[in-house]
Amino acid sequence: MASQNMLASHLEVGTPTIPFAGPFLKKNSCKVLKSYLTVYALMGMRRKVKGAYTDSLGFDVIDEWGRMIPDPDRWPSSKGGKGFTEVAKKVHSVGLKFGIHVMRGISTQAVNANTPILDTISGGAYEESGRKWSAKDIGIKERSCAWMQHGFMSVDTKLGAGRAFLRSLYEQYAEWGVDFVKHDCVFGDDLDINEISFVSKVLKQLDRPILYSLSPGTSVTPTMAKDVSGLVNMYRITGDDWDSWGDVMAHFDVTRDFSTASMIGAMGLLGKSWPDLDMLPLGWLTDPGSNEGPHRRSNLNLDEQRTQMTLWSMAKSPLMFGGDVRRLDETTYNLITNPTLLEINSFSSNNMEFPYITSMRDSKSKDDILAWHSTRSLTSVEISDTHVLGLTGCMNSKAIGWSIQASDQDPPEKICWKEKLGSKHQAPLCLYKKGSLLPLDERMTYKQQYQGKLHLTATDRMDSCLSASSNQKLTSKEFKRGALLPCRWDTNQMWELNFNGTLVNSYSGLCATVNDVKAKVKVSSGGTRSWIATGRRGEIYIAFFNLSPARTVISAKISDVAKVLPSKNLIGTSCKCKEVWSGKEIAVTDQTISVAVEIHGSALFVLNCD
Repeated sequence: MASQNMLASHLEVGTPTIPFAGPFLKKNSCKVLKSYLTVYALMGMRRKVKGAYTDSLGFDVIDEWGRMIPDPDRWPSSKGGKGFTEVAKKVHSVGLKFGIHVMRGISTQAVNANTPILDTISGGAYEESGRKWSAKDIGIKERSCAWMQHGFMSVDTKLGAGRAFLRSLYEQYAEWGVDFVKHDCVFGDDLDINEISFVSKVLKQLDRPILYSLSPGTSVTPTMAKDVSGLVNMYRITGDDWDSWGDVMAHFDVTRDFSTASMIGAMGLLGKSWPDLDMLPLGWLTDPGSNEGPHRRSNLNLDEQRTQMTLWSMAKSPLMFGGDVRRLDETTYNLITNPTLLEINSFSSNNMEFPYITSMRDSKSKDDILAWHSTRSLTSVEISDTHVLGLTGCMNSKAIGWSIQASDQDPPEKICWKEKLGSKHQAPLCLYKKGSLLPLDERMTYKQQYQGKLHLTATDRMDSCLSASSNQKLTSKEFKRGALLPCRWDTNQMWELNFNGTLVNSYSGLCATVNDVKAKVKVSSGGTRSWIATGRRGEIYIAFFNLSPARTVISAKISDVAKVLPSKNLIGTSCKCKEVWSGKEIAVTDQTISVAVEIHGSALFVLNCD
């Protein structure tokens, strides 16, 4: 086995804590394990050579059964069919857990090679109905990963052979000693509920507990999350998080929504599940999309880093450190191992946004305007006629509203949203049906599956079709300009109009919706936010966040705390308050907590009331 430096050179993350009480519980036990560390290998199964990139084809390393395995040039200890066994042993020997990042379904390379499928029960090739099955039988080319179309595709879980392939993957991971699997391109815009459900079933049957994580999180809603939360342990609810203040700010609204929907600590695979706010881009980093590095420090200043750590902890997101563990500086180490944050993240309850705060620009600020704002955030509103064509869960009432309308034009039918957009004189948003892309004599394995389903296009661009690919959200202006994708026979572009007025996409199972955002486009000018939670020893945690570009005094009354924590008898009580970052005791004057918070900074209070 190579040295520990070799191991670290191929790692993206280690996690200081993940608040799980699920798969790592002993059977028939209710004891919660302490916080633990995880290291996981990222993309170590693709050769790192010239020509290899995210969506390249032909650079994956697969075994005789079409399963992805470590590249022996990058992982010398994997030679001889050992996979990640030796790496996992090394990670476990230093007190860490080991995880891997895997993609959906099966690799295109395996399908092209038409490898046989392993039957782990017999130990040989999978046989059914008098024949042996192979990769081409189970790969669904029409359901390739939206952002990695040359890399991976779904497998048909309705087939015994498809299920056998997935089972062989996860049983192999268990044999390697894997503790954590991040399953990519199966959630959000890329939702594949069939694969998620079957993988969850396999994981339940393993002798070795494996933590199950879903990614990515683009367009995830609480409604969608409820469909998967019981099958997994964590799931991304945001896009990639990098070291910019804008990325940090973008997490406040989505986190509030999932807390309101009671998704924090909901039932999950063999325990609980947790909304995942993505990695903490702290310490020594590389750049987005780069295959080299790390080579620079995080762009977030210390106040912004504390804000991010505080929000992640109060929302009980898994804390996934995204820097280079070999170059962990003292400031970053102290931040990610702060005992109060880890206590909150692991053991607090009643975690929610706290709306009853007031704020005032600090007199020491360069801004001479002093004004009180009873607020949760300070925003300005921009009037706009923009309408966004997006995706949502089909059970959401906002997805209902599509219908067929006759037309004198060619093509004769169009599918329109129920409401006119903008002024009363503006025509409704409509999509036009397009004929099949396939010649009549062309045969296709899954052609029958798509009979009755539609390609939809704009009137002036009949060669461009509506696609549900990741990040494909069209405003009304973009739609008018024909900002669609070239038409293909691909499930990203296949739609079916249901009788209840929903327009469902064949790739993700999500439904198209039109959101009228006239007079609702908020242009952030900063603002203040707050979160609250209760501790296991009776303490109350309150966090203030200053998102504005000026030093701000933020205040909260104890009587308002009682409004959101009715089980706490706080009326007339005497409270002691300590602020975590400064270490200072804060006076509770007139039953009010008040403190000046730096630009993009936070204050975290531990409140103990008699």
